[in-house]
Amino acid sequence: MSVWADLVGQQRVVDVLRRAVAGGPHAMSHAWLITGPPGSGRSNAARSFAAALQCENGGCGTCNNCRTALSGAHPDVTLVRTEQLSIGVDEVRELVRRAAMSPRLGRYQVLVVEDADRVTERGADALLKSIEEPAPRTVWLLCAPTPDDVVVTIRSRCRAVHLSTPSNAAVAELLVRRDGVPSELAAFAARVAQGHIGRARMLARHEPARIRRAELLKLPSRLVSLPDCLTAAANLVEAAGEEAAATTTELDARERAELSEALGFGAKGARPRNAQAALRELEDQQKARAKRLQRDALDRVLTELTTYYRDVFCVQSGATKDLINAELRPEIEAMAARDAPERTLRRIDSILECRTALEGNVAPLLAMESLMIGLAVSV
Repeated sequence: MSVWADLVGQQRVVDVLRRAVAGGPHAMSHAWLITGPPGSGRSNAARSFAAALQCENGGCGTCNNCRTALSGAHPDVTLVRTEQLSIGVDEVRELVRRAAMSPRLGRYQVLVVEDADRVTERGADALLKSIEEPAPRTVWLLCAPTPDDVVVTIRSRCRAVHLSTPSNAAVAELLVRRDGVPSELAAFAARVAQGHIGRARMLARHEPARIRRAELLKLPSRLVSLPDCLTAAANLVEAAGEEAAATTTELDARERAELSEALGFGAKGARPRNAQAALRELEDQQKARAKRLQRDALDRVLTELTTYYRDVFCVQSGATKDLINAELRPEIEAMAARDAPERTLRRIDSILECRTALEGNVAPLLAMESLMIGLAVSV
């Protein structure tokens, strides 16, 4: 199966990238900026492009070059996806060093930065020089939500392609074909995920995720007093923290053990002062990763609440045909009858303000308490 098979609803972009692989006139560039909304497949597009660039058949999907490039095991394809809040200058300098090398096995030295929007200002300065003066067979593939998320000096030197949000039907078809999800469940997951392929896959394959979502969408009608709001906020923040911990606890322990072994803890000649500094740096990085994962979990909460109040506003406006949460129509209609459309819009604004606050490093509990009060039925 072709490396492009899972890029659903992106035929225009696939055509552009295929022409570049084929080497048509002015089709190839040494630096690309791949943008698109969350879940549209930016990282998949970059990985597929990297594999096709190494494949003798333009991305057959079955040869060793394709398989190793897609998995991150190809020696001439570097995949970077940060688990931290940012990509610092030291990490970028290491990428620049790799970019200067000639490919060992493949046709190109390809560097995929899946979170180019997280590169720090100093990191961007280091990256710019490599993009301005590229090695002969080096290709940079930078991914970001929008072009504006990348500094202008870098994006002006990249060829840009933009992915669109795939249709619900296209996402459902992918879930059925690739993951073997029953068609009815696939249609539900695609509808509520609103074109976010990763979220749709999670909902389709994991019943606990569907249960958590259903419980969350019961929340709006339960916010009837100040204690309700404060309790709900505390529960949401605690659940997000537990979700982050479930992801990081084992990883943190393994990283600490590996670092301790590398530093020679317990071995003759170890230097405790330097070792302790290295361990503190690792702990800081792990805390930053946990913070990001907790923030990501809360962001998913905000997304689900937005779909709920979007549906409420649609009912209030008479546009009831395509509700995202169609299975909750009775509750949504009751909420719509209880309040004016203006109140619903203010609640949606509260969700957007909460997202901005979390991005600005406001304490999660404080941000969520403010949001719950803003969403309350009668507070």
